[in-house]
Amino acid sequence: MKTIMTAAQTRDADRYTIEHLPIASVDLMENASTAFVTAFIQRHPNRHTRILVCCGTGNNGGDGLAIARLLQAGGYDDIAVWVARFADRESDDFAANIARLHHTPIPVTEFFPADEFPEIQQHVVIDALLGSGLNRPLEGDWLRLVQHLNQAHRSTVSVDIPSGLRADGIVSEQEEAIHADDVITFQRPKLSFFFPESAKAMADFHVVDIGLDEGFIERLPSNYRVVETADIQDMYRHRERFSHKGTYGHALIVAGSVNTMGAAILASGASVYVGAGLTSACIPPEGLVALNARHPEVMYCSRERLPEAWNRFDAVAIGPGLGSASIHLPAMLTYPSKPLVVDADALSFLSENPKLLRKLPKLSILTPHMKEFDRLFGPSSSWWDRVQRARKQASALQLIIVLKNRYTFIVLPDGNVLINPTGNPAMASGGMGDVLTGVVVSLLAQGYTPQEAAILGCYLHGLAGDRLFAAGMAVVPATRAITELPHAIASLRG
Repeated sequence: MKTIMTAAQTRDADRYTIEHLPIASVDLMENASTAFVTAFIQRHPNRHTRILVCCGTGNNGGDGLAIARLLQAGGYDDIAVWVARFADRESDDFAANIARLHHTPIPVTEFFPADEFPEIQQHVVIDALLGSGLNRPLEGDWLRLVQHLNQAHRSTVSVDIPSGLRADGIVSEQEEAIHADDVITFQRPKLSFFFPESAKAMADFHVVDIGLDEGFIERLPSNYRVVETADIQDMYRHRERFSHKGTYGHALIVAGSVNTMGAAILASGASVYVGAGLTSACIPPEGLVALNARHPEVMYCSRERLPEAWNRFDAVAIGPGLGSASIHLPAMLTYPSKPLVVDADALSFLSENPKLLRKLPKLSILTPHMKEFDRLFGPSSSWWDRVQRARKQASALQLIIVLKNRYTFIVLPDGNVLINPTGNPAMASGGMGDVLTGVVVSLLAQGYTPQEAAILGCYLHGLAGDRLFAAGMAVVPATRAITELPHAIASLRG
């Protein structure tokens, strides 16, 4: 898993690399600019593209100057540079790169406080105004320039981070920032990239390696890490030669009501397709025909017989489409402890009966979306605050909270937060949460630890959607995501 650094830690990693590689600071900047240019060329290969590079006078601006020079050397024939001299100081590496730029034919226009900005004629803007050290809202001339660039509606690529967006901490949707179509960021994504508030500042991001010392980065204290494919490949246990259905456990899904049987069917189907040896659904009898028609592999358990059948199951999920039948949750918590997933209507029941939270088995997995989380633990004014609240509650209650989002936050009882990178907007459709619940309980039944089941479940769920999106599906229905799950698992063999 990749450690996410704060802005201050990124500067520490720069210094450490410079001192121990060893490498001059200006040469490390050249590495970063070269990596940026390589990624930029892949996305904008037309050498006749008219490009405007906008630079501040700090190190982010120094990156921009080096990028302009490298693009010109790479055959781009129409590049212009703007330099915003709104501060009295400039970094040493900026000074070195402005001197190098003077040996090229690239025109440089400098702007000083209160200067007017001309109309932008170029097709692409490269934003290298302000880097990740920003910790307050834009104002004055910086704000005027950013607004001017945004109003031009040009394709914009930011260097490392959109100017005006904070790297970590609270991100306000009201604060102005560059509207970047793409961000080519250095070594690690910024934590703020995973918060929905960043959507106004950036449509997408790509990470490039600039040669910082990875050993130093991974030793940094951090509560935030991004899950990688290699982690999943190491974690997932492929089926053994002489295994049988008893090897892979028995999952129980307590779900569905007369009007919401679809949720139970989706969760049950996901459990089957992810590989639980047996899956049972505890549903109203009115749903049996639909369940048998859709998933004949799934067995039925009546709610009246649940207490006597309880010991047959290896893991339990409760909540999808359960409605008023959530009143069964308190009784279930008196039965022998099982690995437990709590979702949907069962989460709503917990929000109305918060004392039950402390009766959940340790390491139970809660899978709330934003509104469910806020009902459970109180409203938050930002995603930063929401994640901090999740860390506090996961620790206090010794639970795993899967806070669903475009990038899902898997919050562990030790306060660490694992960020799941898979998934895409095509999956924003009804029933996807029910599918995730079925995936996670299936993995629990198969013997994965709660932490492993949460990590694997989120990753595989998103990977199935990513595969379908890559194959051309603009919208991924929950039923289609289920049938893609075995293919996503098979792809882990590489």
